[in-house]
Amino acid sequence: MSPAPQITNRPFERGIELLDQVDYRLAETEAEKDAIYRLRYRAYLNEGAIEPNRDQRVTDRFDEMPNSWIFGVYFDGVLASSIRISVASPEHPDTPSVAVFPDVLEPELNEGKIMIDPTRFVADPERASRFVELPYMTLRLAYVACEYFHADLGLASVRAEHAAFYRRVFLHTVSPSRDYPGLIKPICLMAIDFPSMRQKVFARYPYLRSTYFERRMLFERREPVPQVMTLPEYPFERATIVPRS
Repeated sequence: MSPAPQITNRPFERGIELLDQVDYRLAETEAEKDAIYRLRYRAYLNEGAIEPNRDQRVTDRFDEMPNSWIFGVYFDGVLASSIRISVASPEHPDTPSVAVFPDVLEPELNEGKIMIDPTRFVADPERASRFVELPYMTLRLAYVACEYFHADLGLASVRAEHAAFYRRVFLHTVSPSRDYPGLIKPICLMAIDFPSMRQKVFARYPYLRSTYFERRMLFERREPVPQVMTLPEYPFERATIVPRS
Protein backbone atom coordinates (compact mmCIF):
# COMPACT_ATOMS: atom_id res chain seq x y z
CA MET A 1 0.00 0.00 0.00
CA SER A 2 2.99 2.33 0.14
CA PRO A 3 6.43 2.97 -1.29
CA ALA A 4 9.36 1.45 0.56
CA PRO A 5 11.01 4.43 2.30
CA GLN A 6 14.63 4.59 3.30
CA ILE A 7 15.15 4.93 7.04
CA THR A 8 17.55 7.84 7.50
CA ASN A 9 17.73 11.03 9.55
CA ARG A 10 17.77 13.27 6.51
CA PRO A 11 13.96 13.59 6.11
CA PHE A 12 13.64 14.84 9.66
CA GLU A 13 16.42 17.39 9.23
CA ARG A 14 15.05 18.82 5.98
CA GLY A 15 11.30 18.35 6.49
CA ILE A 16 10.33 21.95 7.29
CA GLU A 17 12.59 23.30 4.57
CA LEU A 18 11.01 21.02 1.97
CA LEU A 19 7.47 22.13 2.73
CA ASP A 20 8.09 25.23 0.64
CA GLN A 21 8.66 22.97 -2.38
CA VAL A 22 5.63 20.75 -1.90
CA ASP A 23 2.27 21.37 -3.52
CA TYR A 24 -0.60 19.22 -2.22
CA ARG A 25 -3.46 19.16 -4.71
CA LEU A 26 -6.86 17.58 -4.30
CA ALA A 27 -7.69 15.62 -7.47
CA GLU A 28 -11.04 16.98 -8.60
CA THR A 29 -11.07 16.65 -12.40
CA GLU A 30 -11.12 13.40 -14.33
CA ALA A 31 -7.74 14.27 -15.85
CA GLU A 32 -6.19 14.77 -12.41
CA LYS A 33 -7.63 11.51 -11.14
CA ASP A 34 -6.54 9.61 -14.24
CA ALA A 35 -2.95 10.81 -13.80
CA ILE A 36 -3.00 9.47 -10.23
CA TYR A 37 -4.58 6.15 -11.23
CA ARG A 38 -1.79 5.71 -13.78
CA LEU A 39 0.83 6.64 -11.20
CA ARG A 40 -0.59 3.97 -8.90
CA TYR A 41 -0.25 1.42 -11.67
CA ARG A 42 3.38 2.29 -12.37
CA ALA A 43 4.30 2.26 -8.68
CA TYR A 44 2.51 -1.00 -7.84
CA LEU A 45 3.82 -2.76 -10.93
CA ASN A 46 7.36 -1.61 -10.18
CA GLU A 47 7.27 -3.15 -6.71
CA GLY A 48 5.52 -6.34 -7.80
CA ALA A 49 2.30 -5.58 -5.92
CA ILE A 50 -0.07 -6.12 -8.88
CA GLU A 51 -0.33 -8.04 -12.13
CA PRO A 52 -0.15 -6.04 -15.38
CA ASN A 53 -3.49 -4.87 -16.76
CA ARG A 54 -4.53 -3.48 -20.12
CA ASP A 55 -5.85 -0.18 -18.77
CA GLN A 56 -2.62 0.58 -16.91
CA ARG A 57 -4.67 2.22 -14.16
CA VAL A 58 -5.48 1.30 -10.55
CA THR A 59 -8.75 2.52 -9.08
CA ASP A 60 -11.52 1.12 -6.87
CA ARG A 61 -14.93 2.06 -5.50
CA PHE A 62 -13.47 4.05 -2.60
CA ASP A 63 -12.11 6.66 -5.01
CA GLU A 64 -15.65 7.94 -5.51
CA MET A 65 -16.82 7.74 -1.92
CA PRO A 66 -17.98 11.02 -0.31
CA ASN A 67 -15.68 10.42 2.68
CA SER A 68 -12.53 10.05 0.54
CA TRP A 69 -10.07 12.67 -0.72
CA ILE A 70 -7.47 11.83 -3.38
CA PHE A 71 -4.34 13.96 -3.30
CA GLY A 72 -1.45 14.38 -5.67
CA VAL A 73 1.87 15.56 -4.22
CA TYR A 74 3.80 17.75 -6.64
CA PHE A 75 7.44 18.82 -6.59
CA ASP A 76 8.49 21.49 -9.06
CA GLY A 77 5.06 21.19 -10.66
CA VAL A 78 5.44 17.46 -11.39
CA LEU A 79 3.27 14.73 -9.86
CA ALA A 80 5.64 12.77 -7.63
CA SER A 81 3.37 10.80 -5.30
CA SER A 82 -0.22 10.35 -4.19
CA ILE A 83 -2.28 9.26 -1.23
CA ARG A 84 -5.99 8.77 -0.62
CA ILE A 85 -7.42 9.94 2.70
CA SER A 86 -10.66 8.29 3.83
CA VAL A 87 -12.48 9.28 7.02
CA ALA A 88 -14.31 6.52 8.88
CA SER A 89 -16.99 7.57 11.36
CA PRO A 90 -20.15 5.95 12.74
CA GLU A 91 -22.20 7.70 10.06
CA HIS A 92 -19.67 7.04 7.26
CA PRO A 93 -18.08 3.70 8.19
CA ASP A 94 -17.14 2.44 4.73
CA THR A 95 -13.38 2.82 4.10
CA PRO A 96 -10.74 0.47 2.66
CA SER A 97 -9.22 -0.63 5.97
CA VAL A 98 -12.62 -1.13 7.59
CA ALA A 99 -13.58 -3.39 4.68
CA VAL A 100 -10.45 -5.55 5.13
CA PHE A 101 -10.26 -5.49 8.94
CA PRO A 102 -13.93 -5.24 10.02
CA ASP A 103 -13.49 -7.37 13.14
CA VAL A 104 -10.80 -4.99 14.41
CA LEU A 105 -12.26 -1.63 13.37
CA GLU A 106 -16.03 -1.95 13.53
CA PRO A 107 -16.00 -2.18 17.36
CA GLU A 108 -14.13 1.13 17.39
CA LEU A 109 -16.75 2.71 15.14
CA ASN A 110 -19.48 1.36 17.40
CA GLU A 111 -17.87 3.31 20.23
CA GLY A 112 -18.11 6.51 18.18
CA LYS A 113 -14.46 6.68 17.13
CA ILE A 114 -13.26 8.74 14.17
CA MET A 115 -10.50 7.14 12.08
CA ILE A 116 -8.26 8.53 9.34
CA ASP A 117 -7.59 5.79 6.80
CA PRO A 118 -4.82 6.66 4.31
CA THR A 119 -4.51 4.20 1.43
CA ARG A 120 -3.18 4.06 -2.15
CA PHE A 121 0.07 5.62 -0.92
CA VAL A 122 2.32 5.52 -4.01
CA ALA A 123 5.35 7.33 -5.35
CA ASP A 124 6.81 7.70 -8.81
CA PRO A 125 9.48 4.96 -8.88
CA GLU A 126 12.09 7.19 -10.49
CA ARG A 127 11.61 10.11 -8.09
CA ALA A 128 11.32 7.93 -5.00
CA SER A 129 14.75 6.46 -5.60
CA ARG A 130 16.29 9.96 -5.74
CA PHE A 131 14.23 11.74 -3.11
CA VAL A 132 14.25 9.94 0.24
CA GLU A 133 12.02 12.57 1.85
CA LEU A 134 9.12 11.90 -0.54
CA PRO A 135 7.34 9.25 1.60
CA TYR A 136 7.46 11.51 4.66
CA MET A 137 6.13 14.52 2.77
CA THR A 138 3.30 12.37 1.39
CA LEU A 139 2.35 10.72 4.67
CA ARG A 140 2.19 14.18 6.25
CA LEU A 141 -1.29 14.52 4.72
CA ALA A 142 -2.56 11.78 7.03
CA TYR A 143 -1.49 13.81 10.07
CA VAL A 144 -3.02 16.95 8.60
CA ALA A 145 -6.26 15.00 8.27
CA CYS A 146 -6.00 13.69 11.85
CA GLU A 147 -5.80 17.29 13.07
CA TYR A 148 -8.59 18.59 10.89
CA PHE A 149 -11.09 15.81 11.64
CA HIS A 150 -10.08 15.46 15.33
CA ALA A 151 -9.32 11.79 14.78
CA ASP A 152 -9.24 9.21 17.55
CA LEU A 153 -7.21 6.81 15.44
CA GLY A 154 -4.83 7.16 12.53
CA LEU A 155 -4.58 3.97 10.47
CA ALA A 156 -2.14 2.50 7.97
CA SER A 157 -2.65 -0.64 5.91
CA VAL A 158 0.87 -1.63 4.92
CA ARG A 159 3.03 -4.54 3.90
CA ALA A 160 5.01 -6.11 6.72
CA GLU A 161 8.34 -4.99 5.26
CA HIS A 162 7.23 -1.35 5.49
CA ALA A 163 6.16 -1.50 9.14
CA ALA A 164 9.49 -0.14 10.44
CA PHE A 165 8.85 3.15 8.65
CA TYR A 166 5.45 3.59 10.30
CA ARG A 167 6.78 2.69 13.73
CA ARG A 168 9.04 5.71 13.49
CA VAL A 169 5.95 7.92 13.52
CA PHE A 170 4.38 6.05 16.44
CA LEU A 171 2.13 3.56 14.68
CA HIS A 172 1.82 0.03 16.08
CA THR A 173 0.73 -3.19 14.39
CA VAL A 174 -2.78 -4.13 15.53
CA SER A 175 -3.60 -6.94 13.11
CA PRO A 176 -1.45 -9.46 11.21
CA SER A 177 -1.34 -9.52 7.43
CA ARG A 178 -4.41 -10.18 5.30
CA ASP A 179 -5.13 -10.15 1.59
CA TYR A 180 -6.11 -6.79 0.11
CA PRO A 181 -8.35 -6.73 -3.00
CA GLY A 182 -6.34 -6.18 -6.16
CA LEU A 183 -2.91 -6.56 -4.56
CA ILE A 184 -0.67 -9.60 -4.74
CA LYS A 185 1.05 -9.09 -1.40
CA PRO A 186 -0.88 -9.12 1.92
CA ILE A 187 -1.04 -6.12 4.25
CA CYS A 188 -1.14 -5.66 8.00
CA LEU A 189 -3.04 -2.99 9.91
CA MET A 190 -1.21 -0.39 11.97
CA ALA A 191 -2.68 2.42 14.05
CA ILE A 192 -1.89 5.37 16.27
CA ASP A 193 -3.91 6.69 19.20
CA PHE A 194 -3.82 10.24 17.91
CA PRO A 195 -5.17 12.26 20.87
CA SER A 196 -2.66 10.70 23.27
CA MET A 197 0.29 10.70 20.87
CA ARG A 198 -0.14 13.94 18.92
CA GLN A 199 2.18 16.02 21.12
CA LYS A 200 4.95 13.42 20.86
CA VAL A 201 4.50 13.18 17.11
CA PHE A 202 4.67 16.93 16.54
CA ALA A 203 7.51 17.45 19.00
CA ARG A 204 9.63 14.87 17.22
CA TYR A 205 8.57 15.77 13.67
CA PRO A 206 7.53 19.44 13.61
CA TYR A 207 7.11 19.41 9.84
CA LEU A 208 4.03 17.20 10.33
CA ARG A 209 2.23 20.15 11.92
CA SER A 210 -0.20 22.19 9.86
CA THR A 211 -2.03 25.47 10.10
CA TYR A 212 -5.79 25.78 10.33
CA PHE A 213 -5.72 27.61 7.00
CA GLU A 214 -3.88 24.73 5.31
CA ARG A 215 -6.26 22.16 6.76
CA ARG A 216 -9.29 24.10 5.52
CA MET A 217 -7.79 24.54 2.06
CA LEU A 218 -7.15 20.82 1.73
CA PHE A 219 -10.33 19.35 3.22
CA GLU A 220 -13.12 21.93 2.83
CA ARG A 221 -13.25 21.71 -0.95
CA ARG A 222 -16.01 19.15 -0.60
CA GLU A 223 -18.97 18.89 1.71
CA PRO A 224 -17.51 17.88 5.09
CA VAL A 225 -18.34 14.54 6.68
CA PRO A 226 -21.30 15.42 8.97
CA GLN A 227 -20.31 13.26 11.95
CA VAL A 228 -16.84 14.76 12.06
CA MET A 229 -17.94 18.36 12.02
CA THR A 230 -19.92 18.02 15.25
CA LEU A 231 -17.13 16.59 17.38
CA PRO A 232 -16.24 18.24 20.70
CA GLU A 233 -12.85 19.73 21.33
CA TYR A 234 -10.02 17.92 23.06
CA PRO A 235 -9.60 15.95 25.20
CA PHE A 236 -11.19 12.86 23.70
CA GLU A 237 -11.58 9.47 25.30
CA ARG A 238 -8.50 7.53 24.35
CA ALA A 239 -8.76 4.82 21.75
CA THR A 240 -7.77 1.44 23.10
CA ILE A 241 -6.80 -0.28 19.89
CA VAL A 242 -3.07 0.40 20.24
CA PRO A 243 -0.66 -0.02 23.14
CA ARG A 244 -0.17 3.10 25.22
CA SER A 245 3.25 4.46 25.86
